[in-house]
Amino acid sequence: MHESTPTHWDADGNLEVLTFNLDEETFAMEAVLVQEIVDLLPETIVPGASPLVGSVVNFRGKIIPIADLRLAFGMPQAEPTVDSRIVVIEMDIHGEPTAIGIRTDKVHEVATLTRDHAEEPPAVGMRWKRDFVRELVRAQDGIIVLPDLPSIFRSLSAADDHAGAPASTIH
Repeated sequence: MHESTPTHWDADGNLEVLTFNLDEETFAMEAVLVQEIVDLLPETIVPGASPLVGSVVNFRGKIIPIADLRLAFGMPQAEPTVDSRIVVIEMDIHGEPTAIGIRTDKVHEVATLTRDHAEEPPAVGMRWKRDFVRELVRAQDGIIVLPDLPSIFRSLSAADDHAGAPASTIH
C-alpha cells in the first residue's frame, strides 16, 4: 500500500486547488496553502544546498527558500519564461510554519477537484518517485498530479541529516 500524506477532501468529496504546469504536466496544490503568486524574483544560490531547494529570495523582507519541483519529478531544469511564476506557500516543516516558494512554468487557476476522479498512483508504469505523488486526478484535458509536498520536503531534511554523517552511518 502506498503511504502518503492524506488528501483533505471536504465532506462533499471536493478539494479546492491551484493548478500549475511543470514541463508539460499539470500539477495542483491545495489552495489553502497558497499565500501569494508572484513574478520571478532575483534568486541567490546557496552553496552546498540541495538542488531541489538550491536558492533563496527576498520576499517581502523575509528570506525564503525556492523549490524547483521539476527536480523532484526527474524533469530537466528549464529557463524561465514570460509565464514562469513563484507560488509562495506556507506549510509545517519540523512543526514550524515555513514559507517556501515553488517555481512553476505557468500558473493556471483555482479549480475544484473531486475525489470520485482521484486514484492512488500506480505501483508500476510511473516515471516519478511514487512517494512524491499523493494522488492522480482525471480531468477533462488529462491527468492532474497532486504532489506529496510534505514527503518531498521530508526527503530533503532526511538528506540534510545525513549530509554531515560518515558514509558508514548512512543506510
